[in-house]
Amino acid sequence: MHQSYSSSEPVTIIISEVVAPDRLDEYEAWTQGINQAAQRWEGFMAVEVLRPRDNAYAEYVVIIRFDSYEHLRAWVTSEEYFHWIEQSRGLIEHRSVHHMAHGLEVWFAVPRNESTRSYEQPPYYKKVILGVLAVYPLILLSNALLGTVLEPLPPKLGLLISVLFVSSLLTYPVMPMLTHLLDFWLYPSSPDTKPT
Repeated sequence: MHQSYSSSEPVTIIISEVVAPDRLDEYEAWTQGINQAAQRWEGFMAVEVLRPRDNAYAEYVVIIRFDSYEHLRAWVTSEEYFHWIEQSRGLIEHRSVHHMAHGLEVWFAVPRNESTRSYEQPPYYKKVILGVLAVYPLILLSNALLGTVLEPLPPKLGLLISVLFVSSLLTYPVMPMLTHLLDFWLYPSSPDTKPT
């Protein structure tokens, strides 16, 4: 699916890698090294590594965010990047095609076996439902944990702190965990899921 990118908006690269079960420790060291290398490049914003729940199928999802397409492209076309990719030979059984996303799309993690079909975002109504499932409990949690602490503060400041708390947990780990848990519903055409 073709996508276009503004040169000034943040861009995210999502990499799905299935690691050989007997090379997990080496892969962990390698991914730490390549991510530290990426952090030194201009425009780097953040990296998240979603680790597998089951080492029998060790699929890692690595989410790297840059402040612009140009800076991201400079990293993934650099000699340093290719050097690190070359070092991963033998560690990774399968690496998916990289998928770019921007905005809130990065919350919707790559489904299992994603590389066997075209990558498509879930329908809008499913995103709304998932957002409610994620945000509503976090608001209740914020009120329960922070309510007495925020009460003496000015209302706008209290609201800001509450929003920061919810947004931090929403970005990681809540939304990635929910998308993995509900991938059978978000991506019903995936080969290893049942239709809704």
